[in-house]
Amino acid sequence: MKTTIDLPDELLHRVKILAAQRQTTLKELVLAGLDWVLQSEVAASRRDEAMDRLKRGLHLAGKPLGRQEAHERR
Repeated sequence: MKTTIDLPDELLHRVKILAAQRQTTLKELVLAGLDWVLQSEVAASRRDEAMDRLKRGLHLAGKPLGRQEAHERR
């Protein structure tokens, strides 16, 4: 699908130079950048979910397992 975006002249100039240095196209750089943003969002979401699980803690027999109990050596 085609779309149009409006970029500042200085940014477009720098990106075109980078594309030429990498022997790629402006389109490929934009696609890579958008993919990176999407992957970052997924990673952040997973990280937030993991932190929520950690904050809730482990629940054994209806009683939350505290930090001290989790690290006890028997």
